[in-house]
Amino acid sequence: MDVHQAVFIKSAAKARDYPVSELPEVAFVGRSNVGKSSLVNVLVNRKNLVRTSSTPGRTQLINFFDVNGRLVLVDLPGYGYAKAPPELRKQWGPMIETYLAKRDNLRAVVLILDIRRIPSDGDLQMLSWLESYDIPPIIVLTKCDKLSKSERARQRDLIAAAIQRDKGMLFPFSALSREGRDAIWQEVGRLAGIM
Repeated sequence: MDVHQAVFIKSAAKARDYPVSELPEVAFVGRSNVGKSSLVNVLVNRKNLVRTSSTPGRTQLINFFDVNGRLVLVDLPGYGYAKAPPELRKQWGPMIETYLAKRDNLRAVVLILDIRRIPSDGDLQMLSWLESYDIPPIIVLTKCDKLSKSERARQRDLIAAAIQRDKGMLFPFSALSREGRDAIWQEVGRLAGIM
């Protein structure tokens, strides 16, 4: 997808604060420090639309971004960051689940996994939520540039087995080389009904 415009709309914690919109939405979610912000920035060809940080757990609200006036990308809080204050960690689960349950124009969720790690309990919980709300996942494996081709193939097989999905459903991605960008956009566009 050619991105001509990508702008921040607003942040929200509660359903009543979500922006009013008829546009299809695709949300992005994953463990803290999995490369979520970098993925969104590469997709929209912007360096800092979504703030990246070396400190995990920075996204603490749901952030909405308009792309070309045709699609809204939604950055959900990262989960699994142990050093976040306990009261904040307790809010993230309900905040994410409420969004998944109540957002009628949500078309898909990009679930981001680090290719070097076996999926966590949080990742499996997220997949379970997506299945229960009948939301199609787009599973992206980030940080692919950190592994050799043979290590990548082995990790992709292990992750596919852990989440009980065909490995062909897993999209490899590198923020450095931009590998996977076009394939991810194609799937986003297909599920959002804009391509």
